[in-house]
Amino acid sequence: MSNDPLLQPYQLKHLTLKNRIMITSHEPAYPEDGMPKERYRAYHVERAKAGVAMTMTAGSASVSRDSPPVFNNILAWKDEVVGHMAKLTQECHDEGCAVMIQLTHLGRRTRWDKADWLPVVSPSHEREASHRAFPKKVEDWDIARIVEDYVQAAERMKAAGLDGVEIQAYGHLMDQFWSPLTNDLTGPYGGSLDNRLRFTFDILQGIRERCGEDFLLGVRYTGDEDLAGGLTEADGIEISHRLKDSGLVDFLNVVKGHIDTDAGLTDNIPIQGMKNAPHLDFAGRIRAATNFPTFHAAKIPDVATARHAIASGKLDMVGMTRAHMADPHLVRKIVAGREDDIRPCVGANYCLDRIYQGGMALCLHNPSTGREIEQPHSIAPAPEKKRVTIVGAGPAGLEAARVAAERGHEVTVFEAADQPGGQIRLTALQERRREMSSIVAWRFDQCNKLGVTFNFNSYADAPDVLTTSPDEVIIATGGMPHTEVLAEGNELVVSAWDILSGDVKPGQNVLVFDDAGDHAGLQAADLLSECGAKVEIVTPDRSFAPEVMAMNLVPYLRNLQNRDTTFTVTWRLRAVVRQGNILRAVLGSDYGDYAKERRVDQVVVNHGTRPLDEVYFELRNLSRNLGEVDYEALVVGARQEVARNPKGRFGLYRIGDAISARNTHAAIYDALRLVRHL
Repeated sequence: MSNDPLLQPYQLKHLTLKNRIMITSHEPAYPEDGMPKERYRAYHVERAKAGVAMTMTAGSASVSRDSPPVFNNILAWKDEVVGHMAKLTQECHDEGCAVMIQLTHLGRRTRWDKADWLPVVSPSHEREASHRAFPKKVEDWDIARIVEDYVQAAERMKAAGLDGVEIQAYGHLMDQFWSPLTNDLTGPYGGSLDNRLRFTFDILQGIRERCGEDFLLGVRYTGDEDLAGGLTEADGIEISHRLKDSGLVDFLNVVKGHIDTDAGLTDNIPIQGMKNAPHLDFAGRIRAATNFPTFHAAKIPDVATARHAIASGKLDMVGMTRAHMADPHLVRKIVAGREDDIRPCVGANYCLDRIYQGGMALCLHNPSTGREIEQPHSIAPAPEKKRVTIVGAGPAGLEAARVAAERGHEVTVFEAADQPGGQIRLTALQERRREMSSIVAWRFDQCNKLGVTFNFNSYADAPDVLTTSPDEVIIATGGMPHTEVLAEGNELVVSAWDILSGDVKPGQNVLVFDDAGDHAGLQAADLLSECGAKVEIVTPDRSFAPEVMAMNLVPYLRNLQNRDTTFTVTWRLRAVVRQGNILRAVLGSDYGDYAKERRVDQVVVNHGTRPLDEVYFELRNLSRNLGEVDYEALVVGARQEVARNPKGRFGLYRIGDAISARNTHAAIYDALRLVRHL
């Protein structure tokens, strides 16, 4: 038996959990027609096979028709969910992994124009900022109906063989009853704390009566809304005692904060650049006050922090949810003594930001997550060993090298810089995005363990590549900033990269033209304003920095709004003209023949990159495929067999920004799905 606190079994009522690591409820938006079908099942089973003790499916599974998901959640109010959940549960149980599901009614945290266009309900008419719906104030018949919906949903999950259910009570309908900010009812469900909790205990009592004592029941709730006039920590401790003393629940799953705004959600689920485990001590205080099974998850990305959470007695089970998106084999690697091989979560929050924009959750640097069926996490050995030469050691090139080496190929990498990283080295210079460097560090470490040969300070040309006698050549040279976007004055502007790298000194009165809408523009503005510059960020988009997405915007805006910064949308930089020591920036509009002018001392342009593709075109006519990619084979997972040049000695491919400006996930995904079949 291991002495590792994380690997000790835990007795939760009648259920023995084999270790102290769990995946908390979350919705990766993988359902099809509201059902957890093959993609959903494969995602959870992969982590069950790797040893996690319990997986909680379906963040916010909907219990009622008038709780339409705002992204792709499981519809627990449909009877057909039973068969799908039964299959998922059985396969996880076969691996010794317990399975639960989170049930909820969203209340006002949805929209009236989703699904059946039913009015949203809440204990007051107060609108939630994030989803903008003005709710109907709940009536007695709504309460009775929704309580029964919860109970029936729980019964479906018991029929499917799950070990239990967790009720969601932060930001959703249940917590809307709890909080004085969102409950102005009179009568039995409003006013005193006892009354505001009545809805919760009606539901818990109903589930317990119909599902029995051998069905686990818990609540995930906020113990402190961290909002003026809202629930305080003292309220949270009192609620925790009442939940325990009711005898209706088997565990508490504690969070801190509120989720009705982007800023609140980001504090509740912290992202890159924010403190690790910021609410762990708070959860520990709930555990100490109640002496009751307590679970918690909020940016616990590494084994050391998780181990401390258990060893210190702050938690009984520690949630490592985003960490398992980055590396589903986390527990297996702990057991095997291979913690240094765990692919780290870097907190980029690409997963959550995507679902809030209607996509499915994807991990920024593990493209197999969510694609377990078509892109398995394990890399199969190649039928024959080849010589693979890669030009460029950014994220795309490093992933290509890692996967090729896992396949058993002999891999050589040329890199013009003195170390790996590409654009990630630049973005990680700022403290807020320093965790991005782990994307590079992990891959470089894996490549070194696998025997990849690196040639740094090597600006490779075609003869350099040919000296390696390659069977396959992969160009991962990335791109360089493109700033020639003006009718006049292109020579007067600098790029966001110039500012971030320190190659250009920040001005004092700066216009940042952000036409790419990604991190580089905001990072440049952040750095400029930190240096004391007056900054105006101008974008032709109708929304601000759309590629950065909601939760990642929060830390930037907290910095920028605290400084002399102006945000201007729907205007496009047309020209820059020098007038003495001043630059006159001319703005135009896509909406009509309008113009504005700004007088500044520096203009920064963020307009993406253009490929560094010289070596690709030098090699193209020497390759057997002339650079052509069989997209059908790429997508379905088959070998590249294009042969256009009988004299060609090698296959030639481009990946990442060497093709076109995209993001880190796209670059890594390019590499994985191409190279795993070479």
